[in-house]
Amino acid sequence: MDAGSLSSSATKSHSRCPLQEQFLQRRNSRENLDRFIPNRSAMDFDYAHYMLTEAKKGKENPMASSPSKEAYRKHLADSFNMNRTRILAFKNKPPTPTDAIPNNCSTSFQQSKPVKARRYIPQTSERTLDAPDLVDDYYLNLLDWGSSNVLAIALGNTVYLWDATDGNTSELVTVDDEAGPVTSVKWAPDGRHISIGLNNSDIQLWDSTSNRLLRTLKGGHQSRVGSLDWNNHILTTGGMDGKIVNNDVRVRSHIVETYTGHHQEVCGLKWSASGQQLASGGNDNLLHIWDRSMASSNSPTQYLHRLEDHTAAVKALAWCPFQGNLLASGGGGGDKCIKFWNTHTGACLNSVDTGSQVCALLWNKNERELLSSHGFTQNQLTLWKYPSMVKMAELTGHTSRVLFMAQSPDGCTVASAAGDETLRFWNVFGSPEVAAKAGPKAAPEPPFAHLNRIR
Repeated sequence: MDAGSLSSSATKSHSRCPLQEQFLQRRNSRENLDRFIPNRSAMDFDYAHYMLTEAKKGKENPMASSPSKEAYRKHLADSFNMNRTRILAFKNKPPTPTDAIPNNCSTSFQQSKPVKARRYIPQTSERTLDAPDLVDDYYLNLLDWGSSNVLAIALGNTVYLWDATDGNTSELVTVDDEAGPVTSVKWAPDGRHISIGLNNSDIQLWDSTSNRLLRTLKGGHQSRVGSLDWNNHILTTGGMDGKIVNNDVRVRSHIVETYTGHHQEVCGLKWSASGQQLASGGNDNLLHIWDRSMASSNSPTQYLHRLEDHTAAVKALAWCPFQGNLLASGGGGGDKCIKFWNTHTGACLNSVDTGSQVCALLWNKNERELLSSHGFTQNQLTLWKYPSMVKMAELTGHTSRVLFMAQSPDGCTVASAAGDETLRFWNVFGSPEVAAKAGPKAAPEPPFAHLNRIR
């Protein structure tokens, strides 16, 4: 807001008038003037004239004056107060200036501006859990935190559920060796149903409340399914065969769309918050942006943008929560960069060399911050301020590359799983003050809300 609009709006509102009134009202004519104009009646012009004329005569003609005359002149000057050094002098002092803004008002005005305290970021993990048999594979996605505050993690052939509310752990499923190991897990938006990708190309859908297998999706891929993401009732799967498949879990013939563009394994899949655009990253160093409006059920869908700037596998993908068309992507060990994209135009907005393999990316839901997890040499989590990309903190503790990250529903806590077979919890994003002020969000509609059973 400019100064003009501030003064005009302030004069209209009586509650904000005191500050303005100090500028507009004056108690008398001598207060709050820009300079002091002297009064001629307060000046001694006779003395000034004498000093400018007669006083110089004695200095110019010293022979005409005698010691007796000089003594008489000094005595006369003392009697008439003529020994002043200044010619133009005031007989009375100027009035004391009045402050345009009283000190108490200016102090209260400054204090009224809230100063945001810098958030404390703990440098160590709050909790560490064992994660034995965690597959140390960069291209898989074995960790996810659902909206019901339950964390799912795949360890070998088994999927475990850890309830963050009470800390209880339960086993959801253990698959056979012929089907396993588990290569990906992803919660549905309702926080109750979960999808599980397997090494044998199958995808299982489970009800976590009843621990019941609802259905198995077959035929979409020829090899392992390493990436999953939901878009309402559509489950999108990415495989080692380079294919991306949209599965409608409500119908028997579940394959509704196929995206072809990658030549190697699809290791990253993320739908935008609007559900309109899909980002996919692959081991072929490619990043594709797909648009739902271009989808076709009769033939493979053409990508909207094909982005070739990364020089290593693109697994880490994260859509910005406060700017719908902003996507962050991270490259593998041969690239080490985080890049930011305008997905409407396909332009690369910025690229930051992190110095190590980028395994995962998460945006802070409440602040303009980005968290990245890394591999060799530090195996750290790095918190960045966006858009300056200044490092705010580096969180260390893992002794092997931090392959997976998941964010709690309230946006405060981040869980990280690494090749050192540990699961760590970090309070890196602080308290969700912004989310609390925004009010409670409506619960997402379950993808199976309109069905009695899934075949």
